[in-house]
Amino acid sequence: MTDEDRTGLTERLGVDIDPETLRLALTHRSYAFENGGIPTNERLEFLGDSVLQLVATESLYDDNPELPEGRLAKMRAAVVNARALAGIARRYDVGAHLLLGKGEDATGGRDKDSILADTVEALIGACYVSRGREEAFALVHRLIDDMLIDAVALGAGVDFKTTLQEAASDLSLGTVRYEVEGEGPAHARVFTAIAWAGDTRWGEGQDTSKKAAEAVAAEAAVRAISEAHPHYNRRS
Repeated sequence: MTDEDRTGLTERLGVDIDPETLRLALTHRSYAFENGGIPTNERLEFLGDSVLQLVATESLYDDNPELPEGRLAKMRAAVVNARALAGIARRYDVGAHLLLGKGEDATGGRDKDSILADTVEALIGACYVSRGREEAFALVHRLIDDMLIDAVALGAGVDFKTTLQEAASDLSLGTVRYEVEGEGPAHARVFTAIAWAGDTRWGEGQDTSKKAAEAVAAEAAVRAISEAHPHYNRRS
C-alpha cells in the first residue's frame, strides 16, 4: 500500500498526518521484525495513550461536576479500553492499512482488538507529533465524545457485564446468563453471545473471543434496558 492509498484513512479521521509519521503509526512490531528491525509504532502508541487519557479525563471532569472520582474513573475505563478502541478502529477501517508481518496477517491480525486498539493510540500520537496538541485533542474528541456521552447516560461501569448485573438486580429482571456459540476456523473464530435476564433476551453481540462477545451483548442489553426503563437510577 502506498502513501497515496492511505489518504482515505486520514480523510476519514479528519487529519493531515505527514506520510512518514502516518506510516510509522501503522507499523506493527511483526512487520518491523520481518523487515530488519525498523522502528515500530510503539513509541507513538505510548504518546497517544497519554493524550487519550488526558482528553477523556478532562471531558468527564468538566462535564460532570456532581460525580465523585470513583464514578468518573469507571466511566473513563468504559471508554478507554481495548474493546472500545478496537471498535473505533473498525469504524474507520484502520485494519486495512496496517503494516503487519506475514504470520500476524495470516492469523487475523488486522481484526485483533489488541492490535487495532494500539494502532488507534499510535494514530493519536502521530497526529500530536505531526499537527500539534490542538489538532490531536480535536481528533480524540471526534473519536470518543459520543462514547463518553453514552458512558454517562448508561451508567457504564468498569464493564457492561457489571452494569447489566446491577440493572437486572435493581429492576428484578431475573438472573443474567449468556448463550455463546462459535464458528469459523481456530485462527479466525467468531463468537456470538446472547444476553438474557430472566426469560427476556436483551442483547446480542459478536467478537473474536467468548468474553468479548459477552461484553458486546451486555452493552446491547444495557442500552435496551435503558430504553425500556428510562427512569431507572443506576448505582454510582
